[in-house]
Amino acid sequence: MKVLYWTQRFWPHIGGVEVHASRFLPEMARRGHEFRVITSPGGRDLPPLEVVDGIPVHRFRFEDALRQKDPGLMARVRRDVGALKQSFQPDLVHLHLTDPSVIFHLMTRNSSPCPTLLSLRVWLEGDLRRPDSLMGRTLTAADWITGNSASVLAAMHHQVPGTAARSSVILNALDIPATAPTPLPWDPPVLLLLGRLVPEKGFDVALQALPAIVRHYPRLQVIVAGDGPARPELQAISRELELGDRVRFLGWVDPRSVPGWINAATLVVVPSRWKEAFGLVALQAAQQARPVVGSRVGGLPEVVLHEETGLLVEREDPEALARAVLRLLADPTLAIRLGEEGQGRAAQRFSWKAHLDSFSKLYTQLTC
Repeated sequence: MKVLYWTQRFWPHIGGVEVHASRFLPEMARRGHEFRVITSPGGRDLPPLEVVDGIPVHRFRFEDALRQKDPGLMARVRRDVGALKQSFQPDLVHLHLTDPSVIFHLMTRNSSPCPTLLSLRVWLEGDLRRPDSLMGRTLTAADWITGNSASVLAAMHHQVPGTAARSSVILNALDIPATAPTPLPWDPPVLLLLGRLVPEKGFDVALQALPAIVRHYPRLQVIVAGDGPARPELQAISRELELGDRVRFLGWVDPRSVPGWINAATLVVVPSRWKEAFGLVALQAAQQARPVVGSRVGGLPEVVLHEETGLLVEREDPEALARAVLRLLADPTLAIRLGEEGQGRAAQRFSWKAHLDSFSKLYTQLTC
């Protein structure tokens, strides 16, 4: 069937949603579905139309139109989105709601009427009960809603109970990487922070925890893999704490290299301060048999089982984070066991095939 896949960001932007999409779309295309991606250039100089892995990617200036409140630009974007819908004639619009660009979908629904699937990959904030709000209108317009964790849907159901009858959990998943896990390195131990360098990820909390860890493990190494607006601040914190060359900032990393960087780590630290809808980095760590030390927020406790596949601490608590890391560094047997348990659970609980099967089934149900 023809699916219009709507997402705030797409390749070459990198984040949990983007990494998932880069794997999900080619696999679903191999199952016979035809896709067009609608997205935004996100402040980058990217072409309005590009083919990525055989899938046309259409970039519209959503953010410029909404920020500038330019009636002419708003009208042009609306017209161009409507024209794409009319020419493609999708059987389904698959929304990944993370930004206000969804208003252009709502404004062009009559251009080529078809069912709407809304996949929630972020924790919804604010009052969802207002039917006149953009979020309220989107929830009302969706024929079905999926959440990538139970906690995401539970929060929505609490505010909008009427959505419970047309929603379901499809747990996030990733294909098993070709790179096989390697033994955990201990001499020296290595911590990995992986993701977009934004305040929400709490990497500053992890850096604040390092002096207490370094006192016990002076040869400790820390890899920060990713880039973003918080990088200068994080580098300044590293200098202020006199961490020296113990902390290595890699900048942007190719998603294909991520399993290798995880293999270079003893532990993966996920110190998020916001409510992660799922925590894809934690799943990637588990696939490589790495124990995770993470925050007890959002959907992370569904990915990292405390004392079973990793350790969870309260967010914004560098002292607790340091204690958890030190506990695993002092007990290699425990760290190895948690990593292996995580790997086994990742293969069973977060099956890539089951994930694709669930969406294929849902696509069929919504369009028949």
